Amino acid sequence: MSRAGAHNLTPWRWLGLPALAAMLATLLFGAPLRMFGIGLPEPLFPMVLAFSWAVIRPSILGPLTLFFIGLFQDLFWGGPLGLWAVALLCAYGLALGGRSLMAGQGGAVMGAWYGAACCLALGVAYLFATIVSHQQPNLLGVIWQFLWTAALYPVAYKLIDRFEDADIRFR
Repeated sequence: MSRAGAHNLTPWRWLGLPALAAMLATLLFGAPLRMFGIGLPEPLFPMVLAFSWAVIRPSILGPLTLFFIGLFQDLFWGGPLGLWAVALLCAYGLALGGRSLMAGQGGAVMGAWYGAACCLALGVAYLFATIVSHQQPNLLGVIWQFLWTAALYPVAYKLIDRFEDADIRFR
């Protein structure tokens, strides 16, 4: 990661703007547009934040914001309240727990951790939805959502690269 591109670590820059961007992307990709009978993919955009915020800086603001973004996701998609909040917080916990193991590692190792966080979040959401609805969600849909969400790793890497060295307490 480069230290030259580090930006100031004010909460609105590393929490507020990315949270708004994730919610706007969710709204945009949630539009009922279809081409040739195929709709837009539905990646879990807040997963980028759940992973990045745990790597950038451990803070109470990150999980709290993820909780509210998860509730937004639940209300927008019409799922059980708390489903995405719990899934995102589990992914945040995994990334936070592996933060020391990721320190100084290259993009491939961090990409594997991001994939594991995506797998955990979607696995938790799958189990949560199965328990609440008493029927299994479409497994192929979950796999596609995992693949589209995992494809967002370059965005997470860019967010981490932008803010990782901004907090002088962790240098």
